[in-house]
Amino acid sequence: MPVTTSEPIQALAVQRISGEERQAQLDQVAVELPVALIFNGISQAVMMATPADLEAFALGFALSEGLLQSRAECYGIELLQQPQGWEVQLQVAASAEMRLKERRRTLVGRTGCGLCGIDSLRQLDLAPQPLAATARREIAPAAVARAFAQLPALQPLNAQTGAHHAAAWATPDGELLLVMEDVGRHNALDKLLGRRLMDGQRCDDGSGFVIMSSRASYELVLKCARLGVPALATISAPTTLAVDIARRTGLQLYGFCRGEQAVLYAG
Repeated sequence: MPVTTSEPIQALAVQRISGEERQAQLDQVAVELPVALIFNGISQAVMMATPADLEAFALGFALSEGLLQSRAECYGIELLQQPQGWEVQLQVAASAEMRLKERRRTLVGRTGCGLCGIDSLRQLDLAPQPLAATARREIAPAAVARAFAQLPALQPLNAQTGAHHAAAWATPDGELLLVMEDVGRHNALDKLLGRRLMDGQRCDDGSGFVIMSSRASYELVLKCARLGVPALATISAPTTLAVDIARRTGLQLYGFCRGEQAVLYAG
């Protein structure tokens, strides 16, 4: 059984090798634990995640996956530490509970796994609604470059481990306001979106956009589109499905954002 901890990093004894030389050292390693998301007493998902900001993770996951339709449907969130990992218990409205029972996804996911536990192709939701006119906003390449230039200094966990992804919220001119980290890129995005909503802020009013230290998988584009984020920029490549969903929803999608260079795939 893994050791349950509330710390996102653990020091482990390792041997650092350089040619023929070996040196015993302590290395800072990213903690990864099972996190069970439980809605009104019913287990809905088990995800592998960094044990930090779990309330924001649970709320962001519930909304970005379409399990809840609005922040108001979540009445409360409680964390419970278990020998195997963590439980996050959400109290939700009766209407949300009914939808969850109809669409139960008891999935045990690898880090950020997007399809584990889906029973059939019919369960896939690859056609989110187009962004509302009030949510759309063109983000200039200069703003994207400015945002990414600030990101490394705001990734304390990754600076120690090299194993954490980051998702960040930037203003339309590229100033970073919030950065969340996790071993899973999907988890990092859920934590970011969830934290904004917990703080009483919106994602669909054109007040900013998301940047990520990862590739742009279709799940990331779906999560942003569902919550009305106008633009997503990633440091690596997108997939064809990610581009297709971005173009159909009106979400602006940048990839390969490195220095002053970027590729605009949609928007």
